[in-house]
Amino acid sequence: MQGKIVPRAKFSLGFIIGGGVLIVIGLLLQFAVDLSKVIFDLPVIMIGLGVIVAIYGGIQYSRRATLGDVTFSQKAAKAFLTNYAIILALLVLVVIICIKERRFMQVRVILDILSISSTRLIIALGICFTLLIAGTDLSAGRMVGLAAVISCSMLQTATYANRFYPDLPQVPIILPILLAIVACMFFGTLNGFLVAKYDMHPFIATLAVQVIVYGATSLYFDMPPNNSQPLGGIRSDFSALGLTKLGEIRNAAGQVVFPGISILVPIALVVLVIIWFVLNKTVFGKNVYAIGGNREAAVVSGVNVFKTIMGIFILASALYGVGGVLEAARTAGATNNYGNGYELDAIAACVVGGVSLNGGIGKVGGIVSGVLIFSVIQYGLQFINISPMWQQVIKGIIIAVAVAIDMGKYRKK
Repeated sequence: MQGKIVPRAKFSLGFIIGGGVLIVIGLLLQFAVDLSKVIFDLPVIMIGLGVIVAIYGGIQYSRRATLGDVTFSQKAAKAFLTNYAIILALLVLVVIICIKERRFMQVRVILDILSISSTRLIIALGICFTLLIAGTDLSAGRMVGLAAVISCSMLQTATYANRFYPDLPQVPIILPILLAIVACMFFGTLNGFLVAKYDMHPFIATLAVQVIVYGATSLYFDMPPNNSQPLGGIRSDFSALGLTKLGEIRNAAGQVVFPGISILVPIALVVLVIIWFVLNKTVFGKNVYAIGGNREAAVVSGVNVFKTIMGIFILASALYGVGGVLEAARTAGATNNYGNGYELDAIAACVVGGVSLNGGIGKVGGIVSGVLIFSVIQYGLQFINISPMWQQVIKGIIIAVAVAIDMGKYRKK
């Protein structure tokens, strides 16, 4: 059955009209009726969604000549449900949470979710490179902890009683940050060398490095006079990297009208744009997809597999370092157990976002959606006081379903 063919212009117009309807309803709810104690910031959220939907429609309309007509058929519907099953399930979950706890419909909640997603996104963007070559990186979380401990140990206030380096002068903030990232890149180089030189499976190679990194971090953390005490007393210029709010608005009475956007969000967006450019507009990015798609064909076509794999793990480890530094700044402290399990969340977010475990398939936009999905689930379930044990069960089910869908889509490949 061929299905119904709809012109792209008409398809786009539907989104533009739908977005306009959302905006109008949001404005009516915002100004016509005082329902702030019942629906909180729902009108503002509806206006924002309406703008996004309308913009999407405009983009579709501007690309109508290259994208062609839209076909609606049973096969297309099945493909849509398969590709977006997790996102649809998330929308249902969000509606349930909003019904159970209306305070979830606040701009502040959305900003909190974006804030906690920022460092996770940076880590996931690093680990996606290893997944794109049908590998993985189990050392990512421990590198996050390494970067957090190194940066915090050198950026404590001079008056803090339990300084890691009692006689260390107040060094420029950039120096400990660079040292933390370089330390992660050293272990990333080790990962890449084991995989590229000895053709060791990434699971085993990164598992070994994971243990080494944790041991090295713990030895450093246990150095006297610290002796494994949690690192605190962090300098304000460092903690500002994770705690600064941009665009905060207060009224004449000093009450917060708009809580502001965490500085972590624009930082994550900058990293996102850079990684998108690397993957889509550089020879290195094309080589990554080529190796993941068919390694033998990549070799025949002249791709330097050794250099590319080394570059993948080094770049990934640099992103783990950045994520670890920002996580330490956000929490204004660190221990040697920081980052434990972060690699599993990052891998899960990538898979849910459409990065194939078979390699060669995955987009940056999908990774963003995957990270946001897990952040919304975690934040939302905590918001309605669901037991942490049940949160783990739900997260596990989502991962299993996502992997099953992934394997089903690419089994023929």
